[in-house]
Amino acid sequence: MVSFSNCKINLGLWVKNKRPNGYHNLETVFYPVNWCDALEIVQADTFSFKSYGLHIPGDPTQNIVVKAYKMLQQQFQLPPVQIVLQKAIPVGAGLGGGSSNAAYTIKALNKLFDLQLDTIAMKKVATQLGADCAFFIDNQPVFASGIGDVFEPVELDLSNYQIMVIYPKKAINTAWAFTQLKLTNKEQTSPKNIIQQPIQQWKDLLHNDFEKEVVKVMPEIKTLKNTLYENGALYASMSGSGSSVYGIFEADVDLEALKPKVDGNGYLHYIGDLKIQI
Repeated sequence: MVSFSNCKINLGLWVKNKRPNGYHNLETVFYPVNWCDALEIVQADTFSFKSYGLHIPGDPTQNIVVKAYKMLQQQFQLPPVQIVLQKAIPVGAGLGGGSSNAAYTIKALNKLFDLQLDTIAMKKVATQLGADCAFFIDNQPVFASGIGDVFEPVELDLSNYQIMVIYPKKAINTAWAFTQLKLTNKEQTSPKNIIQQPIQQWKDLLHNDFEKEVVKVMPEIKTLKNTLYENGALYASMSGSGSSVYGIFEADVDLEALKPKVDGNGYLHYIGDLKIQI
């Protein structure tokens, strides 16, 4: 069984305050983007996991895909499988690629072995693997709050627009990014409310609280964002805790022609429409 595990972007990201347990309360809007990894899972004599494409740092036995399989294997006594992941979504990019891989593993195993888990049950498993994992079960735009694990559906249709996502080939560690935040507890307008405004108004209203601090160590993020605006982006931002930058454009803008202007030392690019196809 082959599935295609997509990523997401953050439309705004407001970090409200820090909890006593060290986690942070935040508000953001997740929107799915069709930049995908390929995930193949088939029944086998012994369990194996292999990844190709972009490098995934760390111990492969601790990959989130393996953890997802082991959770369901213990619950349902699943037989061994062979999992092959073709990685195209960069790691440490603020795009949720790993979380998506885990969610799609759950969905694929549910279908392959007819586990009869409904959406709520799959989300319950996904939440144990990461705050945003459950988002990829439904793959619909949501307003996320709490630590990024409380979801509320939002009415947002960007299907008439296209997107360019750029990864400047430097990963950002999310835990580090949180340590750099300077929380002021200043009241801000929620991204949930801002996205109801015309997209042409988002530029001055919709902010990512991580961006200011990450730009200090990666000034290319600001350069990329400015270039996107100079070439017609209606809205541009860093996604998540970085380091990917994206721009949302009208459908008639030639984004292929824009590639040379944003390319630096082989940056990775994705261009596509914003129709929700997954």
